[in-house]
Amino acid sequence: QISMSEKQHEVLLHKHTRREFRQRMQLGELKACIIPTAAIEQHLEHLAIEHDTRSCLHISTLVADRLAPQVIVAQAMHIGISEHHMRHIGTLTAMPGSWLAVLVDVIRSMHHAGFTNILVLNGHGGNIAPCEGIWDQFLQRLEINLYFRSYWDFLPEQVAKAHLKTGRLPGHAQEFETAFAMAAFPENVRHDAMADQVDKEPLEATAEAGAAMIEAIVTEVADFVAGMIDGRHVAEIPPFLP
Repeated sequence: QISMSEKQHEVLLHKHTRREFRQRMQLGELKACIIPTAAIEQHLEHLAIEHDTRSCLHISTLVADRLAPQVIVAQAMHIGISEHHMRHIGTLTAMPGSWLAVLVDVIRSMHHAGFTNILVLNGHGGNIAPCEGIWDQFLQRLEINLYFRSYWDFLPEQVAKAHLKTGRLPGHAQEFETAFAMAAFPENVRHDAMADQVDKEPLEATAEAGAAMIEAIVTEVADFVAGMIDGRHVAEIPPFLP
């Protein structure tokens, strides 16, 4: 039988029982929540369809591990806004309105649980514009320390320049995402397909570059979330118009 003390560093919300989560909240142990948002969509011929979701969850989990026991990762929003990929069967998509409605409900649920520091960590480009367009309204409605950021935005420019031969960031299934997969979940990379497909840019990717970039991103995201907790990063709530 696993004791609560042995589970105190569990970082995934859905792995807790209700008692375990309640006790951690009552103890004041959990200070911030990460909500991963991504997509299930085609990633050329050589990367698994789950790439965006798995990469975003990978970063989120490593960040929470680094800041344990203060941070928890909520259930990832696996399906994203991917209408522009629907000509490739297997892609799943949501309409912007329905997707944003679910996202705000997830945020509200975590706020109801007691979190006032929430980072929505994004892993899919199609989710960005709808979120940026409505984020001020989310802040006005909830009045909490709430941020939306894509994980690749945390990659320092000097690290990107040192490890990306093409300079493209993030790119769709290009060098960056391919290097990420090679380093974090190599079983998702089909090397034979990568060599055969028309797009050759992914061939520039290496696992070593992927590992270096992942480490830099995790370091920066962890510092940002720590700053949310200690008051260095506080979202400005836009004023209501008179």
